[in-house]
Amino acid sequence: MFEVPLLIAGQARPATGGAVFERRSPFTGETVSRVAAATLEDADAAVAAAQAAFPAWAALGPGERRARLLEAARLLEANRDRFMAMAVETGATADWYGFNVKLAANMLRDAAGMTTQIKGEVIPSDVPGSFAMALRQPCGVVLGIAPWNAPIILGTRALAMPLACGNTVVLKASENSPAVHALIGEVLQQAGLGDGVVNVISNAPADAAAIVERLVANPAVRRVNFTGSTHVGRIIGQLAAKHLKPAVLELGGKAPLLVLDDADLDQAVAASAFGAYFNQGQICMSTERLVVDERIADDFAARLAAKVATLKAGLPGEAVLGSLIDAAAGERIMSLVQDAVDKGAVLLAGGQIDGSVMQPVLLDRVTPAMRLYREESFGPVAVILRGRGDEELLRLANDSEFGLSSAIFSRDVSRALNLAQRVESGICHINGPTVHDEAPMPFGGVKSSGYGSFGSSASIEHFTQLRWVTLQNGPRHYPI
Repeated sequence: MFEVPLLIAGQARPATGGAVFERRSPFTGETVSRVAAATLEDADAAVAAAQAAFPAWAALGPGERRARLLEAARLLEANRDRFMAMAVETGATADWYGFNVKLAANMLRDAAGMTTQIKGEVIPSDVPGSFAMALRQPCGVVLGIAPWNAPIILGTRALAMPLACGNTVVLKASENSPAVHALIGEVLQQAGLGDGVVNVISNAPADAAAIVERLVANPAVRRVNFTGSTHVGRIIGQLAAKHLKPAVLELGGKAPLLVLDDADLDQAVAASAFGAYFNQGQICMSTERLVVDERIADDFAARLAAKVATLKAGLPGEAVLGSLIDAAAGERIMSLVQDAVDKGAVLLAGGQIDGSVMQPVLLDRVTPAMRLYREESFGPVAVILRGRGDEELLRLANDSEFGLSSAIFSRDVSRALNLAQRVESGICHINGPTVHDEAPMPFGGVKSSGYGSFGSSASIEHFTQLRWVTLQNGPRHYPI
């Protein structure tokens, strides 16, 4: 069992009053983590520690900041086995956590490389003798709120570029993966960033709303970033707006994968299966809608159904797919599947469920009358939507409130690129899966999938303050 403390001002410590909560295995119900349950006073202390550490961290030269972030990346990879053992918190496979470590380390390396890329500019002025500059400077304390589904990647992403830009961070851990997020803080502390540069607090599920509101409202918190559901993202966005805090929100998705009539079906099937069912479909980019030209839809559906039949969910080490986050998620997802079947959808594969273990589902003939047409399942479910011709496929793809990731399969790259420029999504991959992320790439959505972008240079504008500074050379004329 993992004992999970708070990290405040460089010290691992219990919550005020010693309050704890337990995270239980989705498979067995056994306690896997005993976690410090932060109070409002702990939230204040974490922000105060970050604020106290800000001047020294912001004043570091870019080379020194880069060196410390590179050491953090090295230590993150050195702790790979510890991270993988923590997959029991969410029921994911250890391999998924191993991949998380690899990408998270690359995010730290990429952020390290960006410390010398935070630039300003000289702006010509109409005032004689005025030398005008636009400077980008660190903002102060950044609040990062990370989810459980890709906990190492998204926990690291919440702080990597804010740190590179010279800010200090409070990371609010997910209640479902607290040990992982605490270990990220431990690694960064061991890397020598400095006491208070990164602080990590965990909270009991019942206290989440109060803790988040307290953190966002704190005057020392200057920026907010959140990755999670659209429902919670709206709440975070409203809180941030109330307190005039700029926010980056990466929210839900219902990614379409368009299969044109000239597509390589073997490649489209492989990408669809990976995108829809990897990590039990619990990825914001997961392929939920397969938008297929009706001229090849029967062939595609048969091939994909055969592929899905080979994918099994179960205990880690015994199955290629792991668990849902909990049994309640399975009940919610199955209600969506049953609604579709009751209204005429054709179940091509899957649908069996045992607690938190759900076998992958493929549905055909899904229509707008069914909840699955519009609602995000966030589970191992994909639906086939049929249309004729590129414009009809594009219409179906865009008929969604979400717009995070998308994909298009076609042998005609120019044809696919034309569609890619009109798909309403922040991300579009041609002849690749909807599930794909790389550290330097701009990552963000449109519509109900949020706003702002994570990733390398795209993050600089979000986590720095642009300032106008002038230097007057010689006398200046005044009208009075």
